[in-house]
Amino acid sequence: MIKNIIFDIGNVLTDFRWQEFFAGFGYEDEVLKRLAKATVGSTLWDEVDRGVWSDEELIEGFIQNDPSLEPELLQIFTNIHGMVTKRGYAIPWIQSLQKAGYRCYYLSNFSHKAHTECADALDFLEYMDGGILSYQDKMIKPDRKIYQLLLNRYGLKAQECVFLDDTQKNISAAAELGIHTILFQDREQAVLELEKLGVSTA
Repeated sequence: MIKNIIFDIGNVLTDFRWQEFFAGFGYEDEVLKRLAKATVGSTLWDEVDRGVWSDEELIEGFIQNDPSLEPELLQIFTNIHGMVTKRGYAIPWIQSLQKAGYRCYYLSNFSHKAHTECADALDFLEYMDGGILSYQDKMIKPDRKIYQLLLNRYGLKAQECVFLDDTQKNISAAAELGIHTILFQDREQAVLELEKLGVSTA
């Protein structure tokens, strides 16, 4: 019987609108393409969500991808407020699940910089029953230790939890611990998958 719903944050409860954010600086299209290639289009971008690198290390890595973009990269990543936006259904969905008797938690590889500078987009965290952001505990998904830490910290039983994440490797790691999983595509699909597990909302 499912009692606990565990949410990833990025692309599940929030949008990451880097295109709109980058465009807001007024750069030429060619510069925007190069910025995208040096950041979100690079393998280094995975480290943003891993949350365990310092902000300085990340920016340095992006600059190494394209040193000629150093001024633009420094400008962009000095303040990333607005890059993360809350999905409109986040709080109502959490509240409807809680009203139906479920407890809601978060487990996310959200970076420190994104968390602190986009805090207004993460106001749904205060409505939840608890959770873990990777940078706070210096562990990252899909390391099984971070899932086990969440279970231990809140006294949860794996078989009573379902984890929603948009990345296959993350839900696979959770499944190895006996946690039910849903590969998130959109809210409508997730609601149907939850219903199959017997999870209903008020």
